[in-house]
Amino acid sequence: MYFILALIAVGVAWSWWGYMSSRTEQAEYTVLASAQEYEIRLYPSHIVAQTVVQGPYQTALNQGFRIVAGYIFGGNTKKERIAMTAPVVEQKVGESIAMTAPVVASIEGESHTVAFGMPRSYTLATLPTPTDPRVQIVTIPEKRMAVIRFSWFRTDRRLQAKKRELLDMLKRDSVGVRGEPQYAGYNAPWTPPWMTRNEVLVEVA
Repeated sequence: MYFILALIAVGVAWSWWGYMSSRTEQAEYTVLASAQEYEIRLYPSHIVAQTVVQGPYQTALNQGFRIVAGYIFGGNTKKERIAMTAPVVEQKVGESIAMTAPVVASIEGESHTVAFGMPRSYTLATLPTPTDPRVQIVTIPEKRMAVIRFSWFRTDRRLQAKKRELLDMLKRDSVGVRGEPQYAGYNAPWTPPWMTRNEVLVEVA
């Protein structure tokens, strides 16, 4: 009995911690259409800090996260801390980033872009310059994206399945696709899995 009560208490405390730690500025978008399984969203032009890293999915995500996090935690010419936003976006090099802030491929040797969206209070003129040359500040143009959302774990196998699921639904509905799907993650690693927000997105015509 005491063990069960202790588990419940831990679950409640963990959920509360996950809720409080995930209250960050999120990517701005407008829902253009909502199907039963997915949404079509319009993402306005926005600014991201990004880096390109090599390796399989999880390695690239972790390494890229650390590099860009270094920039927002003070690794810039003003030594200024910049608020983190959500989601963080990861994609293969050669695909266009479509969200502010991230994971898709897992083949050794591939290049991935990991990007954090910058808070909307900043412009290109007011953002400090990164001191790490691996970090770039770029503007992402407006895009229309098809999106499916899921919670719990984001294993590579599950992400690949979600990618196929989204593409199959869009093909079924005769929705034209541009490029390959990408992954966006909204939560810190310590967030309880039942509270996580994960998304797979792809640009549509």
